[in-house]
Amino acid sequence: MYIFQVAALLIAFLYYGNAQTSTVAVNPTIELSADGLKQLAAIVAPVFHPSRGSYFSLNLFSGFPEDLEVSDYCVELLAIFGQRYSTYVTCLVSAARPVKVCQNCYGSYDNLMDIYTNISSDQMGPGNVSCRDSLLRSDRLMLVFLLYNNLEDIWTGSECNSCVSLGLHSLTNDTLYFMATLNQSLRCFEKFQQGNHSALCKECKATYRGLNELYSRMEKNRTLCIDIEDSMNMTRRLWSKNFNCSFPRAENVPVIAVSSFMLFLPIIFYLSSFLHSEQKKRKLIHPKRAKSNTSLVNIQDRLS
Repeated sequence: MYIFQVAALLIAFLYYGNAQTSTVAVNPTIELSADGLKQLAAIVAPVFHPSRGSYFSLNLFSGFPEDLEVSDYCVELLAIFGQRYSTYVTCLVSAARPVKVCQNCYGSYDNLMDIYTNISSDQMGPGNVSCRDSLLRSDRLMLVFLLYNNLEDIWTGSECNSCVSLGLHSLTNDTLYFMATLNQSLRCFEKFQQGNHSALCKECKATYRGLNELYSRMEKNRTLCIDIEDSMNMTRRLWSKNFNCSFPRAENVPVIAVSSFMLFLPIIFYLSSFLHSEQKKRKLIHPKRAKSNTSLVNIQDRLS
């Protein structure tokens, strides 16, 4: 079996050596071993070189009719979409940690949405050309729609519409006010973070409490986005974990009161039962008095 393999390799070498215009030199020192056979097979392995003058080209974008090609106007829109898509993705990556997706990227998202609106619109462009069918619906994958839809899901999942105005031109007043209050607390942390943190807990307590109350109101009004949520979580982590500060929250007072009442309820019950039983023991039972002896004598006299 080993001899047949060597013979087959030699025949292949002779065949392909005659077919090529250039000669291939074979190292005579190659041993007829497993490694040697691999080297010999690599030497005689045919290499496919397509003919330069061949009529059939490997380029798949040649030979389509003009009515099936994308118009220059649509190609231009597609190029603008690609540029704005890249700008928005770059902004998302840079704003990933800490999360500032809404406050830093609403401008690039607005530009991307505008160009996608032009692409998906039914209105005709120059030369009465609509790019919706050629760019969005011409293939099964619908790549342009898929790319835009993925970024749309990121924007919607981040709830950025709660922090950005309707026209995507600026941040809302509530968001700006929260950022100002947050910066006030962070400046207080930075001022007192050196040394003993007890001073920080005392001096920054009022500003931090106001920030928590503002966040609770915004959470109730549903005006929160991912930027505010992430910044508040980081601030709370600084306050409780890094600085070991704490204060009783207002909503915990009713819970503590109810818990205390439930804790002392069995004690009150047993104490009232004990006092009630003691009062029963103190009551005296008064028996009926027997009739006097004089009355009994009178009754006997009458009978006699």
